[in-house]
Amino acid sequence: MKWKKYTIHTTTEAEDLVSAMLDELGVEGVQIEDNVPLTEEDTKGMFIDILPELPPDDGTSRVSFFLREPEGEETTAPEQGDPSVDGSYTPNDRIWQPEEIEALLQDIRRELSDMRAYTDIGEGRIEVGETQDTDWMNNWKQYFKPFLVEKFLVKPTWEPVPEEYEEAIAAGDIMVLEMDPGTAFGTGTHETTQLCMRMLEKYVRGGEKVLDIGTGSGILGIAALKLGAREVVATDLDEACREAVAENIEANGIGEERFRLIIGNILGDAAVEEAAGFDTYDIVTANILAPVIVLLAGAGAADRHIKKGGIFITSGIIDTKEEEVKEAFAKNPAWEVLEINHQGEWVNITARRV
Repeated sequence: MKWKKYTIHTTTEAEDLVSAMLDELGVEGVQIEDNVPLTEEDTKGMFIDILPELPPDDGTSRVSFFLREPEGEETTAPEQGDPSVDGSYTPNDRIWQPEEIEALLQDIRRELSDMRAYTDIGEGRIEVGETQDTDWMNNWKQYFKPFLVEKFLVKPTWEPVPEEYEEAIAAGDIMVLEMDPGTAFGTGTHETTQLCMRMLEKYVRGGEKVLDIGTGSGILGIAALKLGAREVVATDLDEACREAVAENIEANGIGEERFRLIIGNILGDAAVEEAAGFDTYDIVTANILAPVIVLLAGAGAADRHIKKGGIFITSGIIDTKEEEVKEAFAKNPAWEVLEINHQGEWVNITARRV
């Protein structure tokens, strides 16, 4: 699907005003690009896998919006799907006719001219380009480069192995973990993923059966298998992870029989709980969010799936929620907390099923 991209070259001072103006003119959603670094408050609690390195802030900003134009004989948007689905979470499929776009651009130019009377809008120039859905899904890849997490070299599938690691890989000191998360969460760059990977390296001894709750790209399950685990069962709510997991296990030479994916909620969905199995796992991982970890730590949740003596590795816990999660583990006598680790503002809690 092709879209026209319209970018207003303005200033960071005016970007909020420009965005509000576009909203009033009927543009649904904008993309803002500037070089203002994120503050500690901005990033606190955010699951950001990859933060690009920005050049110095020069005060400029690019406010972009996207309009879908007719393709071929297409003149109207496709029929809407299930009316019970909240449309606010779906892309705006409105097709803009050429005369509508021209009228919108005239209104934008008039509003920008009026703004100059009370704020610095910079150039105020409108740049026109073209983009596709695939561009939005793949642009992040330019920031994802190979990196080390303990004995793992996490390498994007489209990047070569850096020369400086070749000798260590050949000697078996470093294992390559090929990764393309696609639209699923999990490149390995986020602190929470790294905390879990370190715990897997510590507790996987070989031959374990592992349950990975909220698998995303499958990175933790794949890491466990590379460390010597026998089998992984993974769950996730998002259907989008199915393709990512399939591609990643193939890229890492893992047979489908060793990595089984279940789409659904292991908390409260009896069919998913039954499919995962009870009292069967040596290790359970859950790199999700603190409120979900609290539920998983409660009686009759993760403790139903793990063997006695099994290890429960959790992260996705921002440090402001650490006490809440620790309390949830303490309330359930099935758990003995073994260790608590920190990286940045994120927390790992690892417990044993007693």
